[in-house]
Amino acid sequence: MFAAPTHMERYGRPLLLLGLLLPLCAAVTDDRISDRYGVYWNSSNPRFFRGDYIVEVAINDYLDIYCPHYEVPEPVERMEHYVLYMVNYDGYTSCDHHRKGFKRWECNRPQSPSGPLKFSEKFQLFTPFSLGFEFRPGHEYYYISSPHPNLAGKPCLKLKVYVKPTNDSVYESPEPFLTDDTTGGGSLVAPHLSLLSAMLLATLLFLASS
Repeated sequence: MFAAPTHMERYGRPLLLLGLLLPLCAAVTDDRISDRYGVYWNSSNPRFFRGDYIVEVAINDYLDIYCPHYEVPEPVERMEHYVLYMVNYDGYTSCDHHRKGFKRWECNRPQSPSGPLKFSEKFQLFTPFSLGFEFRPGHEYYYISSPHPNLAGKPCLKLKVYVKPTNDSVYESPEPFLTDDTTGGGSLVAPHLSLLSAMLLATLLFLASS
């Protein structure tokens, strides 16, 4: 008769498989050198007033948002404060964050002693973080800002980011709120669980139960 597998034998195989597959998972989305694109989010940036401000990125690139900063003290009413939102196309064209949008960052320290606040967005296919966001090649994403009440009447600052297509042909649909239909432009998937991760989890559960 065969002896029952020991605790180490039963759980050692899934752990070994996990150790072998994790580098593969990382390689799926981290196989290229990342570029960074800086945007100075203030009303003095002429890029905001020369038609649509568009930044083209690839998967794993970064967008760095630099908030307004004043080295010399200014009257409070003259300093720019912004709340940045990620919105859908309707919210972008109307500059209305109430239309399927959510708060992304807040530029609220214009006199920070350490320099301008900087917020970074990584354009990744999958994220393990619940507050992260997942992006899809071939889609546009939109950012707008709601100015501080003292700056009411100022022009709306908005940015369009286009994620360039890659050689891969199959991607899940974009995040549901970015489209006007209830399906998100295709069949919905778990927001932060890739197909590869799902297969890995299923394999581990199978081996653990065997």
